[in-house]
Amino acid sequence: MNVQMEEALEQFIRYVQLEKNFSLHTVREYQSDLENFFTFLQSEGIADIAEVDYIHARLYVTKLYDEQKARTSISRKISSIRSFFRFLNREQHIDDAPFRSLYHPKKEERLPSFFYEEELAQLFEKNQGDEPKQIRNIALLELLYATGMRVSECVGLELSDVDFHYSIIRVMGKGRKERIIPFGQFAHDALTRYLYVRSTLMKTNEHQKVFVNLRGGELTARGVRYILSEMIEHASMHTKIYPHMLRHTFATHLLNNGADMRTVQELLGHANLSSTQIYTHVTKEALRKTYMNSHPRA
Repeated sequence: MNVQMEEALEQFIRYVQLEKNFSLHTVREYQSDLENFFTFLQSEGIADIAEVDYIHARLYVTKLYDEQKARTSISRKISSIRSFFRFLNREQHIDDAPFRSLYHPKKEERLPSFFYEEELAQLFEKNQGDEPKQIRNIALLELLYATGMRVSECVGLELSDVDFHYSIIRVMGKGRKERIIPFGQFAHDALTRYLYVRSTLMKTNEHQKVFVNLRGGELTARGVRYILSEMIEHASMHTKIYPHMLRHTFATHLLNNGADMRTVQELLGHANLSSTQIYTHVTKEALRKTYMNSHPRA
């Protein structure tokens, strides 16, 4: 990467960190997307950002398709580069038209995976126990299902974020937006039980994160994925699990049981209702499957 590109990238990263207050994860994605784009520009013999035009933008997107990148990944990269050029246009009057003219690829129509209520009941039942590890795992599972939190929000929870009197939890979501989510009696009881044994797991560590690993450190997103996979295996369930699947399950079960779309949108922390509407397709598909499996003349 030449000096001009490096300086422009540093300025942009400072902008999204300090002025836009984006999360560390989002900042890293911006940096990675732009570094990949700069590598492409250098392979095309372009040393000056101001030389980039529409044909280079098209060539880059074509390259991403040739590499068989997912459409969601391509769409994110276009957004990252478009934001970068918009910033340069404002700061240095560099033309931002090349990527402004590009269309985002149409998203693949994939319905989110979720657990049926019977499957989730089995997962809870088979993982009960009196060991601190089992108590923590059940509390983690209960809270993810009770609130529909993202895994990043869950591992970021601190003890002061949980209000047991009102059974609500304060969550810091995307874009540093705070929201309040209620949780039910099952999650309340599981969390209360877990906090009694948390000190045992903490050992000599000192931090305020709710969930801890077996060494007493802060639980990571990777650790959550490992715990859930372990729980699935222990329940002898032949399915894959990932934290977002519990978020999908939370939304699907609420809609199946009569919750309105706006409420679910607010609980999930979606900026746009369109992001929540995909769950109406999931519930329709669930109804169809139940009908096909149950009706004598289906």
